[in-house]
Amino acid sequence: MHAEDSIEINAPAEIVWRVFRDVERWPEWTASMDEITFVRGDALEDGAAVRIKQPRLPRVTWRVTELTPGRSWVWESRSPGALTIARHVVTPLDEGTTRVEQSIDQSGPLGGVIGRLMAGTTRRYLRIEAEGLKAAAEQQAAERPGGS
Repeated sequence: MHAEDSIEINAPAEIVWRVFRDVERWPEWTASMDEITFVRGDALEDGAAVRIKQPRLPRVTWRVTELTPGRSWVWESRSPGALTIARHVVTPLDEGTTRVEQSIDQSGPLGGVIGRLMAGTTRRYLRIEAEGLKAAAEQQAAERPGGS
């Protein structure tokens, strides 16, 4: 199963990245997250791991497998019979505007089944996260001296 979402944010990429990479604060700006805590490391970096609790879903541990600072990261979650990979990409556009793209891929004998069953929730959560990130980043951009 593959799901993706993208959004344009009226804030510079460095502000968007700063908000987005602070994963422990996601529950402050997205209703799709109840709790995020680091279980390995204390910042978004290669090899770091976080435990995430989302509404109506069990706790899941995600491990960062790729990171390009200021630009993107990939993390994955494994369970028996399933692999879930999430990608997050921040792309600067022009005039202080940024595009954020997120995607989720689920594979494995159980991953495909679970992915199909949860497709609606997955797409809804990606949209809620995109809209929450947009609001949080645009607010920070407006609060900085000179605005965005």
